[in-house]
Amino acid sequence: MKFEGTDSYIATDDLQLAVNAAVALERPLLIKGEPGTGKTMLAEEVATALDMKLIRWHIKSTTKAQQGLYEYDAVSRLRDSQLGGDKVNDIANYIVKGKLWEAFDADEQVVLLIDEIDKADIEFPNDLLHELDKMEFYVYETQTFVKAKHRPIIIITSNNEKELPDAFLRRCFFHYINFPDRTTMRAIVDVHHPDVQQDLVKDAMEIFFDLRTVPGMKKKPSTSELIDWLKLLMSDDIPDAILKDRDPTKAIPPLYGALIKNEQDVHLLEKLAFMHRRESRS
Repeated sequence: MKFEGTDSYIATDDLQLAVNAAVALERPLLIKGEPGTGKTMLAEEVATALDMKLIRWHIKSTTKAQQGLYEYDAVSRLRDSQLGGDKVNDIANYIVKGKLWEAFDADEQVVLLIDEIDKADIEFPNDLLHELDKMEFYVYETQTFVKAKHRPIIIITSNNEKELPDAFLRRCFFHYINFPDRTTMRAIVDVHHPDVQQDLVKDAMEIFFDLRTVPGMKKKPSTSELIDWLKLLMSDDIPDAILKDRDPTKAIPPLYGALIKNEQDVHLLEKLAFMHRRESRS
């Protein structure tokens, strides 16, 4: 089975090669890239393309590696012991399976998404080295081994919020999703908005890519934000000429809230617009 993208996801040749290489090597695929470049969606589309179940493990700052394996619910066991009953005699009744165990225990090969691994503590990746390498772990409470029935396809995403340990990186196949060029971006837009007016796309993309080149922008607009912005521009309440008749001395585009997500960048664009107007009058 080869991943070649889907009708709803434009995968570049390099990205397709990375996915298929990770599958062939039986290594986790570590995906990095700007927020909004489709890292999480990649796992969903790989599962769709290969007709596999997708198991999602969304990582938070408080997530511990152990939670991906299992958790022992001691509180429920204590409560049940006070109420009586046979259930309390078997500690296995109080072992709660994590996402990694769920993937290991699946009767068919699945895709496991470990999303935004860099949000967790720095030790989190190291705590999963053995499990991701050997595809097994030990349950101390029941004194049993859990081994994967089928090695899952593991896709790990990172937004580069913190560096990942070298020992962890050695076990992964790495790919960085470069920001789409204009041709690829046009194909992505066509997938999401097949009926959009071509003139609107052309004008919107000009503004979008111009914004990304503004020096000092704290957060450049992403692919997903361009898709949202076009959706707004396509709505019935927005005049067709909103971009055509745009004042070139104004740096802030119409409906900028879909593209610009912090006040520092708004102030920066306002300052640039002021400087442009002053230069045009002199």
